[in-house]
Amino acid sequence: MSTNEAELVETSADAITGHSSGSDWLARYSSSLMGVFGTPQRVLVRGAGSLVWDADGKEYLDLLGGIAVNALGHAHPFVTSVIASQLATLGHVSNFFTSPTQVALAEKLLAVSHAPAGSKVFFANSGTEANEAAFKLARRNIGDGTRTKIIALEGAFHGRTMGALALTAKEAYRAPFEPLPGGVVHIPFGDIEALRAAVDDSTAAVFLEPIQGEAGVRPLSAEYLQAAREATTAAGALLILDEVQTGIGRTGKWLASEDAGIVPDAITLAKGLGGGFPIGALLTFGSTTSALLTAGQHGTTFGGNPVATAAALATLHAIESQGVLQNVQAVGRHLREGLAVVEGVTEIRGEGLLIGFDVNADIAPAMVTAALDAGFIINSPGPRTIRLAPPLILTTEQADRFLAALPGLIATSTATATTAKDAQ
Repeated sequence: MSTNEAELVETSADAITGHSSGSDWLARYSSSLMGVFGTPQRVLVRGAGSLVWDADGKEYLDLLGGIAVNALGHAHPFVTSVIASQLATLGHVSNFFTSPTQVALAEKLLAVSHAPAGSKVFFANSGTEANEAAFKLARRNIGDGTRTKIIALEGAFHGRTMGALALTAKEAYRAPFEPLPGGVVHIPFGDIEALRAAVDDSTAAVFLEPIQGEAGVRPLSAEYLQAAREATTAAGALLILDEVQTGIGRTGKWLASEDAGIVPDAITLAKGLGGGFPIGALLTFGSTTSALLTAGQHGTTFGGNPVATAAALATLHAIESQGVLQNVQAVGRHLREGLAVVEGVTEIRGEGLLIGFDVNADIAPAMVTAALDAGFIINSPGPRTIRLAPPLILTTEQADRFLAALPGLIATSTATATTAKDAQ
């Protein structure tokens, strides 16, 4: 996008929304939107690469990437040009029809996932919807009618619609909406013997995240994934991998599960797939699994829409052609090595540019606030845990900016926590 075009877009947006300060926008937010997300931390108005700016003109280094969504950062010129071109050509057709971008994206996803012959794709609009489709897929794996159990892990997060919420482990998310769809049991994270004991002839499917993001970036071992494949195969159950957060290059590979050397029955994708444009996908591996959901048993109005699939194709092309996977590996390694020598950091987990690190006190939420004040966007999934999921194009120099600031963020947050404790 040229400078003149960017100015035109910004001017057009201002003409529609008006121009207000951050505090004005937040006041309007509180009076017009539901409070399900609490109070937004900032009002963001513009982005470029790994940087964003708020309504008051302050710049931030985005180390969260819309929670692992903005794979190529903000306003990537190739992705935005493809979206604009597609929208100007064909925006929406409903699922009574298809489009070249939908077919081409399905073929591309099957290729990068090394799916066997007979594999298929169903497109949705988000990770939750992809997992909802996978939940229904599992329900169809009924055998002689006795397979009613679906297994997920403690710490799992698979979404917030009712089926996906049943798979999600966190009690605070689940309790207000019970009773949830039945048959789901949660077993201890990473315990192979508990897995083997739980999977039996009554099991329809096992849902696993190769790395649990919401639980603080906790990876499952290759041995665990292999054991899951062996146990589900023996029992006739499906192995469904939720790669919504870990897929599409986040770990420096197309799929985080690649190194385990297994072929699952299904994989769900979303987040980084559209480079910021909403899209999700369920990939079913092999002809038997792909035949479980038949015509009329599932659907969505917007899924596989030409603009969303064009955005995803552009994202995949840019990742391939611009050396993004190699950058993820190099910058991710640099970040983890830098974190390892920061005083107060006690543990580092993750792979590529999905990183969780723990600090030595319950100061992670305070660190998020201190980071915003210092111009960094980070996330705290736990009282001592920080999660980083920046754009996959993050540079070493940008990573070093954060590493240089981190000791000060820890010190400031520790002092704030001490002061608050003394005041009690």
